[in-house]
Amino acid sequence: MKKEKVHDRIIRVASDLFYKQGYNSTGINQIIAEADIAIGSLYNHFSSKNDLLQAYLIKEEKDWFEGFENSIANIQEPKEKIIAVIDYRKKLQQSSRFAGCHFIKIISEIGDGNTVVSDFVKKHKDKQKEVIRGIITEYSDKQQLEDSSLMADHIFLLIEGAVVTSTISKKNDSFDQVKKMIKGLLP
Repeated sequence: MKKEKVHDRIIRVASDLFYKQGYNSTGINQIIAEADIAIGSLYNHFSSKNDLLQAYLIKEEKDWFEGFENSIANIQEPKEKIIAVIDYRKKLQQSSRFAGCHFIKIISEIGDGNTVVSDFVKKHKDKQKEVIRGIITEYSDKQQLEDSSLMADHIFLLIEGAVVTSTISKKNDSFDQVKKMIKGLLP
């Protein structure tokens, strides 16, 4: 087994802590202790806690899109890809024990006070929406939807709502309801 690099270990530990207990509630000393590193080692890799936060967001975005791509890799039909998006988000909620979306959590904690973070989160959500828009455009090419862009916006909002609802309720039935709605919306 390959030994984890210090840089990667710091990001992994910080990511776990930021997600579980929040960015503001996570101190540098806790990250150092749980990563089992010296303070100098942390600052050799990251100049500040904010730099570590940016690395966390980049890692989570990369993981999100890789996971998504893997979940649709063998699916050809656009309608089934949309259902796979819902199933992917449902799976993320289950695996996190309904802790919610990394990006929604960080933006609700940090707000617009840190424009680098808020811009990153907004761009990440836009990328998610663009993925859905691309799939809906592919679907529309076959089914002639009236307004595929509006449909993509609706689907994105339904899925985001399901994430928030399942985080609050600690259940996944909101995703099943969204699947039924989308199957009704897409002829």
